[in-house]
Amino acid sequence: MKPKALWAIDLFAGCGGLSEGFEKSDLFNVLAHVEWEPAPVATLRRRIETTGSADDAERRVMRFDMQRSRELFDGWSGDPEYGSGVGLSKLVEEAGGVDVIIGGPPCQAYSLAGRVRDEHGMHLDYRNYLFEKYVETVKEYQPGAFVFENVPGMLTAAPGGVSIIDRIRSDFKKAGYEILGDLRRAAISLWDYGVPQHRTRVIILGLDRKVYPNYAVLLERFYGELLPGRKSNPVFAGAALGDLPPLHPAKSPYRVGGRQFSHTPDRTDIRDHVPRFHNQRDIATFRMLAKDLLLSPEKRKYSTGEDIRRLYEERTGKTSAVHKYFVIRPNEPSNTIPAHLYKDGLRHIHWDPDQARSITVREAARLQSFPDDFEFVGAQMDAYKMIGNAVPPAFSRTLAEALHELLSSVAVSHTKRNPRR
Repeated sequence: MKPKALWAIDLFAGCGGLSEGFEKSDLFNVLAHVEWEPAPVATLRRRIETTGSADDAERRVMRFDMQRSRELFDGWSGDPEYGSGVGLSKLVEEAGGVDVIIGGPPCQAYSLAGRVRDEHGMHLDYRNYLFEKYVETVKEYQPGAFVFENVPGMLTAAPGGVSIIDRIRSDFKKAGYEILGDLRRAAISLWDYGVPQHRTRVIILGLDRKVYPNYAVLLERFYGELLPGRKSNPVFAGAALGDLPPLHPAKSPYRVGGRQFSHTPDRTDIRDHVPRFHNQRDIATFRMLAKDLLLSPEKRKYSTGEDIRRLYEERTGKTSAVHKYFVIRPNEPSNTIPAHLYKDGLRHIHWDPDQARSITVREAARLQSFPDDFEFVGAQMDAYKMIGNAVPPAFSRTLAEALHELLSSVAVSHTKRNPRR
C-alpha cells in the first residue's frame, strides 16, 4: 500500500530545492511556497507547471514579504509590489490542515563568510531575526513537525551578544515545540547523501510536544538512526560533470544578441551550459592553475592558500578576505556552491586547462544535485544565486523519506491540524 502523503508548507522557498526533494519523494504534497524574490518565484512556478504537480502554480507560489505575516496568513490585495494573494490560511483550509512546515530563513546573516565580509560582522543585519517569522507561521498553523534548515554558522552566531540558537530554541519552546538538545549533532554533511560537494547544513527537526509526548525518543531516532541510515555512496565532481560537453575559449570574444561570450559551446541542446564571460587575463590564470594541479604535489607552485592569495593580488591588484582561485578537483567532492557564485566564479574553476573557465549554471546545478530538466528562470546571475542558496534536492528527498518514516511510525490524531487551535 502506498504511504499516505502529508501536507507541507515551504517558507523562504527560494527556487524550490527543498520542496523539489519533498515532492519527488511522493510522500509529501507542498500546498504553498512563500518567497519574495522575483526570479525564484518565476522558477518555482515554471517547475510546478512543467512537472504538472499542480494546476494553480501562481496561486500556490506566493510572492510576498514574510515580515508582513498577518497579511501573508489572511491574504492581500492590490499591493503595488506583490499584487494580490489568497493567503496561506485559505490553502491550509482547502488541504484540511498542514502536517509539516519546512524551510530556512536567509543564511547570509549567519554564515561565517558573511561575517568576514561585513564590517559589523552581520550583527546589524535584519535577516538575523527572520527566523521569528518562521516561528510565527509554525505557531499559527500548528503542524505536527517542522524542518528548519540553515548554515553551520548559525551555531555560533550571536547578534547583539545573544546566541541565535538560544533564541530559536526558546521561541519554539514557547510555541509548543521541542528540538534536539545538542544541535551540533544537527550539522549534517550533505556529501554523505549523494551531493557531490563539501556542504554542511544544520537540519533542525522540531516536534509538537502535545502531539508527540515522546519527542525526545523520536528526535534521537531521527538523528541517530533514520537519517544516517540513508547515507549513500559518495559522488565526486568529475562523475557529476564529466559527461557534459567541453567549452573551449573562442579565438576572440564575440557577441550574440547583445551578450558577450568568451567560450564556444560544442552543443547548444543542454540548457544553461554556457560559462560567464572571461577576459584574457582570467583565461590565462585559470589555465595556469589547472595545469599546476596536474603536477605532482611537490612540484606544484600554487599549493597553499597563501600562494593563491599572492597570485590573486598580483593578477588583479586587489585583496580578498576570502581566498579566490580554487580549481575543482575531479576526484574529490567540489567545494561548497555558495550564493556568492553570482558575483564571480573564481573559487569554482573547471579542472580542464584546455577549457580555462569557471563553472556554468548547469554544472553548478549538478553539483547541487538538481536534475537537468530543472529550468532556472531569469538572468545567468539570478540562476547562480538561486542555486547557491538552495537545498540540494538529492538530500531533501532523503530528508523527506526519513521524516515521513518517523512521523508515520507514530499513531497520531490529526484533529489538532486546524489553524489557530
